[in-house]
Amino acid sequence: MRILLIEDDKDAAAYLQTGLTENGCVVDLAYRGDDGLHLARTGDYDVIVLDVMLPGLDGWSVVESLRNEACRLPILFLTARDLVADRVRGLEAGADDYLVKPFAFSEFLARVRALGRRAPLRNDDVLRVADLTIEPAARKASRGGRRLQLSPQEFNLLVLLAARSGTVVSRTVIAEQVWDMNFDSNANVIDVAVRRLRAKIDDGFEPKLLHTNRGIGYVLEERN
Repeated sequence: MRILLIEDDKDAAAYLQTGLTENGCVVDLAYRGDDGLHLARTGDYDVIVLDVMLPGLDGWSVVESLRNEACRLPILFLTARDLVADRVRGLEAGADDYLVKPFAFSEFLARVRALGRRAPLRNDDVLRVADLTIEPAARKASRGGRRLQLSPQEFNLLVLLAARSGTVVSRTVIAEQVWDMNFDSNANVIDVAVRRLRAKIDDGFEPKLLHTNRGIGYVLEERN
């Protein structure tokens, strides 16, 4: 996993870089917000980690600029600003997660890895499973040439399953990526969403593509 770390405290940056590197990540550092924004625009990263208070350009502005440019890279704010209003501002600016300093490195690493699993699809990606076609950028899906009418959450769920076609996706991962990090994965809203999606992509079509692995999760695949 390749990480862009934007942090003006050089001791903290060195500590995080060492810890991430020891856990198999490649880390690029920027000590200023404007430098970090340039790297984010030109580099190839899986996750961006940044502070709020940065020289050159603050973290809020970095995130807002990237989101306004349709950058979908997962972003984690790592900051000492612990007010609820700051958390809300960070998430509304477009960050995917917000962790307050001081923190346990194990939790930080777990959050970075979770965000890394959200690696965005390229704009020209088209996902196909049997005769099911999904265009994530255009938010279109069809099966057998017939356009599917999906709600936003149904579409997001379908993209998640199609991107991991052939692999069982757990309820926890679905909860994290289709709803939010704190969503209760045992709630029946997941079952309802899967049931509705299955009706739209499988009813009237063969073979059936959306399968349940009891007690584990769901998998989208063509089975013989």
